[in-house]
Amino acid sequence: MHSPSPHSLVDLPIRRLDRGDLVPCADLCEDRGWPRDEHRWGLLLSAGTGYGIDAPDGKGLAATCLTMPYGSDLIAVGMLLVAERYGRRGLARRLMLHVMEAVGDTPLALYATELGQPLYEDLGFSPVGRAERVGGRFGAGGPDGSPSRPNTTTRPSVTTRPAAADDLQALVRLDLPVFGADRTHLLARLPAFSDRLQVAEEDGELVGYAALWPSGQTEVVGPLIARDTVTAQALIAALAATTDRPLRADVDSRHKELLGWLLESGLKSSPGTTVMTYGIPDLPGDAARRFAPLTLATG
Repeated sequence: MHSPSPHSLVDLPIRRLDRGDLVPCADLCEDRGWPRDEHRWGLLLSAGTGYGIDAPDGKGLAATCLTMPYGSDLIAVGMLLVAERYGRRGLARRLMLHVMEAVGDTPLALYATELGQPLYEDLGFSPVGRAERVGGRFGAGGPDGSPSRPNTTTRPSVTTRPAAADDLQALVRLDLPVFGADRTHLLARLPAFSDRLQVAEEDGELVGYAALWPSGQTEVVGPLIARDTVTAQALIAALAATTDRPLRADVDSRHKELLGWLLESGLKSSPGTTVMTYGIPDLPGDAARRFAPLTLATG
């Protein structure tokens, strides 16, 4: 049987994905060398909108893309994946053009890998920042193998605790000006999605929060919203104490102090991503308090 020509591939229909597509989506991640992450796909497909192209050979999905809407303020784009056997044949561009047409005038944002960035630039996206990925065993020591130094600058008044059910409204109030758009539909799912949801408070007021969720053999820290670096450190340290698995985080590159502390604490750098926008000059919200996203696909 002959494989489809490039022309026939880009003519394949695009359909909406649903939770019934969890396994094919996970299979596609595995095809590209990523963790299967059915857990993450469950969140993305319930809170966002998935688009897919079925593989013409009948074996799962040829390509996927995911949009995460935040009202009319912003739509995050992620999980643009093409099966290796159909790579470089126009499917990624086809899906992106479909998504851009579907969302109309709503601004878009995404995290681009080095491989994907040229396509997004060609479609009119502009780079506005970077996210640096770090991962490893927290507390394992710095790059030279020396023991990590305890953080002696932590402000005693920064206390953290596990989030409670009645924290949600305060958490949403804290998050809105930091993220710059209402993501109640995501935050309400965090307690069930996360292995741990931790909040920082001072004088009874929430000043930060962070979640820890599983991805393969790793635990991901995100989102991470905090008043300052010291608060972010306290939240990460509290989360790290609850797991013996390696940690991973995608930290906004502007937060150099936090990145340095994470490297001193045993995590190592790996290839990061470029933050890109379409229709707006930069991400909304307060970058000074926005340390890490929930996941790159959610913005």
